[in-house]
Amino acid sequence: MIRASLLALACLTTAPALASDPVFLRESLVVEGPQITLGDLFEIGGPEAATVLARAPSPGARIALDVNYVRQIAADHDLDWANATGLLRLSVTRASRVVDARELTGMIEGELFAREGGQHEVQLANTNLALHAPIDTIGGPQISALNYDPRTGMLSADIAPFDGAPTVRVTGRAYQTIDIPVLVEPVAAGDLIGDDDIRWVSLRSDRVRPDSVLDPGALIGHQARRALRAGEPLRGYDVQEAILVNRGDLVTLMFEARGIQLSVRARAMENAADGELIRFVNLQSNRTVEAMVDGPGRARVFASPAASF
Repeated sequence: MIRASLLALACLTTAPALASDPVFLRESLVVEGPQITLGDLFEIGGPEAATVLARAPSPGARIALDVNYVRQIAADHDLDWANATGLLRLSVTRASRVVDARELTGMIEGELFAREGGQHEVQLANTNLALHAPIDTIGGPQISALNYDPRTGMLSADIAPFDGAPTVRVTGRAYQTIDIPVLVEPVAAGDLIGDDDIRWVSLRSDRVRPDSVLDPGALIGHQARRALRAGEPLRGYDVQEAILVNRGDLVTLMFEARGIQLSVRARAMENAADGELIRFVNLQSNRTVEAMVDGPGRARVFASPAASF
């Protein structure tokens, strides 16, 4: 009996230990919660997956875990990670909801409109700025304080990326903007500008020339003096009243007074828009007369026909 007991003990002491379960690292080491667990790193299930390794970084940030530490924790739970690729650190990222610079500028522009009553274009000092919020948080970013100097345009805003989060100071500059009419497409010299050729754009007021056209009525129905580009502010010099009579055109000159109505053919000596007074040559008398253009191919004489015709 004693010999049998000793034999059984010898068998127990010489038997190999139970092998640990092999585990494999996940392709993407991203966590959503506030803690990093074995299940976040390895493709495993069961109670071991909930084992906490470390506190997760801030949303959007990364943390590096020591490989030996991770292997030891895994081994303590009978998990064997071979680390076949020889990693020295495990980089873990915490997922987040991103509030980018575009969204931040939009928020500040909206707040300025509510406070100042006008449109502004905001430029942040850090154009690559982004705030991060945990995936499971409720509510968007909020502006808790806004300071703006209309004289210099400088501003600062304290913004919380999510409800209850500490605020982040954002700085930049705001420029007042105005809406002006511009061309939808390029217009060639001499072409008429129609209602469909105009659209509105908002531009910084410091980039709009004092002589820029702000009233679309000063453009629609007018003629381009030169080739005009789309999307750019236009000056009064860029357009003119539509030319109804060109130099050299044959027109009908009309004279009416006290029941008398005379008409002759004449040649224009200048270009003229509707309502302009220019010189014509009477083809019958070869005299030069002044007449006002009142339509395509027509002009009206106001002087005495005896003196001018």
